[in-house]
Amino acid sequence: MRFHPPLEEGRLIRRYKRFLADIETVGGELLTIHCPNTGSMLNCQVEGGQVWFSRSTDPKRKLPGTWEVGETPQGRLFCVNTGRANALVEEALQAGVISELSGFTGLKREVAYGQEKSRIDFRLDYPTGPAYVEVKSVTLGFDGTAVAAFPDAVTDRGAKHLRELAHLARDGIRAVQLYCVNLTGIEAVRPAEEIDFAYAAALREAVACGVEVLAYGVRLSHEEMVIDRRLDLLLNG
Repeated sequence: MRFHPPLEEGRLIRRYKRFLADIETVGGELLTIHCPNTGSMLNCQVEGGQVWFSRSTDPKRKLPGTWEVGETPQGRLFCVNTGRANALVEEALQAGVISELSGFTGLKREVAYGQEKSRIDFRLDYPTGPAYVEVKSVTLGFDGTAVAAFPDAVTDRGAKHLRELAHLARDGIRAVQLYCVNLTGIEAVRPAEEIDFAYAAALREAVACGVEVLAYGVRLSHEEMVIDRRLDLLLNG
């Protein structure tokens, strides 16, 4: 996935009210742009750090641009726009990059399912039956380690999705939790038990019920994003 038109560069002044970010462009322009990330962005945002943003030409938009990529305090790049994760995964699925999920004959997005009235990111159809795939974007990294973690804040919704997947798996339906790691310099992923104990417990319960857990890393720059490798999973932290 290439960014088109090309992203513009700036530096972060501050992020506030979750969805707003003040930046200064390389040309000295001061802008307030949209931050498309509902999470805490823990260990990601740093005042004065580099940002790359897409500029909008839509006169109806209230904000002139969208924060797409940023630099973490550790010097890594991360994708701010969590909405990119599903598009990245779909691109990788269609290209056969995620080998564990290859060979499907049909793909549907945002399919209603489950006992708690959820929507799954992807339902893949195979001759042997469907596979339900839930995608989570991972951006939480730490100093001195190449292990990322999820979530970066308490997520009741994330735990709900794991319960739904566990119900499917218990009924003999293929269920997959896929972590899309939108952070450079990462080799493995673990549950962030120190942030959300309930989510970590739900993940382990889901695995015990037969849910498959996959993690894939993204080659990320201010020019493109591409899922390109499988990462290790450290389910016990």
